[in-house]
Order: sequence, then C-alpha cells, then structure tokens
Amino acid sequence: MENFPIQYIPVRYPFFGVNSTVSGVGYNLTRALSVLGDSVTLFSLIGRDPAAELVRKALKDSQIGDNFILSYTEQTAQSVILYDAEGRRQIHVDLKDIQEQVYPEDLFLQAADQAVLVALCNINFSRPLLTAARHVGKTIATDVHAISSLDDGYNQDFMASANILFMSDELLPEPPEDFACRVADRFGTSIIVIGLGARGALIYQSREGMLEHIPAVNPRPVVSTIGAGDALFSCFLHYYAKGLDPRAALRRAVVFAGYKIGAAGAAEGFLDEAALEHQISLFNQES
Repeated sequence: MENFPIQYIPVRYPFFGVNSTVSGVGYNLTRALSVLGDSVTLFSLIGRDPAAELVRKALKDSQIGDNFILSYTEQTAQSVILYDAEGRRQIHVDLKDIQEQVYPEDLFLQAADQAVLVALCNINFSRPLLTAARHVGKTIATDVHAISSLDDGYNQDFMASANILFMSDELLPEPPEDFACRVADRFGTSIIVIGLGARGALIYQSREGMLEHIPAVNPRPVVSTIGAGDALFSCFLHYYAKGLDPRAALRRAVVFAGYKIGAAGAAEGFLDEAALEHQISLFNQES
C-alpha cells in the first residue's frame, strides 16, 4: 500500500506487490533459529487443506521436521498483511477454529524432552502446556505481543508462567520502563523485553533490578516491519541459550531484527550467526 488509511477504490493493481508465503509465529521463530544454527523442534496445528500442503513443503524446503505438526482442523489459519512505503504493517488474522483445539500433552513432552528452553506462543493450544513445561523444569519463553494491561484475561497464564517474557510497547498504558517493573512485581518474571519499534528495545532483569534501553539498528532500508518482533525474540533466545548475558543477547537481537525488516515476508531476511556477527562488527566500526 502507498499509505494508511487505505482509500476505497473498486480495484487495485499492485503489480508484484502481492505475495503468498508460509509464516506464523511458530514458523517464524523456528526458521530464524534454524538459520542461526540451532536445532529446533517445531510443534503446531494445521489443517487438511491445500494451504497445509504448502506449510509442509515450506518446512521440508527449510529442513525443518514436521513430525509434531498435526493436521487437526479442516482449514489452516491464514493472515492478510498490508504494509506501506514506510514499512508499517496492518495484519488481518483468521485463525479458523484453531483456538478450540488441544495439542496432545504426551507429544509436546516428547518434542520438548531435549530442549534447552521452550518457546510457547500465546495461542490457546499452548495454554495447558505451560503447566506441563513447568512440571518437567523447562525454562519457558513467550511473547504476548501487543498488550495493554496486566489484567489481560487472555494472556494471564502466559505472563504468569514465563521465565522470559517479550511484548510490544504499541498498546501499553504507561511508559515501558514503568510497565516492565510492574510486570516483574506482579508475576516475578526473570527477564522482560519490550519491543519499542523504531526506538529499539527495553530489557528489565528483575533479579538485578537492571533496566536498559537498546537503540534500534537499521543495517539496510526498511521494507516491512512484519515479523520484527519474532526476529527479536528468536535471536535473543539463540544467544541466551548459548550462555550470553541477556543484555548482550538483546544487543545482537536488535541488529538481527533491524536487518530482517529489509525483507517483505515475516519468515524472510534472516542472517546466520556468522553474517550477523559481521554486521555487528561493521556497526561497531561505524560507531
């Protein structure tokens, strides 16, 4: 789109401006982590329709196993994402009936058995698995995306269970610094990261009472901000799982996400670790 809001006209002809790709939070995270060099087991629910065949093909092409991808619904969830010349995006999500489904706990525990940490997206079928993950002592990471209240009924379980909690500042009712502290006080969350869009990201470590703002980095021109939060989340988890200090992990994640938004698709534009470290060295030289 040229800009928002979208003016009504009967037909538009955006030549080479309409594309179909496989994405979704789980896939975006898995793809990014795989490119970074991690061994990832993806579990999710899809349909029994042509879209599901595209999902399995994309997984195969990306060398991501689909053993724990279950065809439980008639139709696969889909989204339409509009983005303008400045990279701002507007997402229209149709989850079909996926919110009414349940993922088998025994399969989840099998998938998570060797995991260093478990990233549970805030989708309904993940909700019962929070308890299962806690019971077997897994570190839980989740992203509640655009949230506006500590009392958000839908996200309460995820916020209460997460050791590592990500969110966006887009709908926050107060400065992100204040909100992060209140989240830690309410839920005892160890690490809270708030994505600030073009301003970068904020991290709060509750044990140390340490708050830090990491400015944004744009290694190349912005095409679309879709998937930026997933890129930030995945890269942080990659380095955190390797043992990096959370602040150092987030600094790298900001560069990773800044480079990623130079691509249009939510699961495109990821750097491998060597290329990312090269980008970071270039940025440090310029600074």
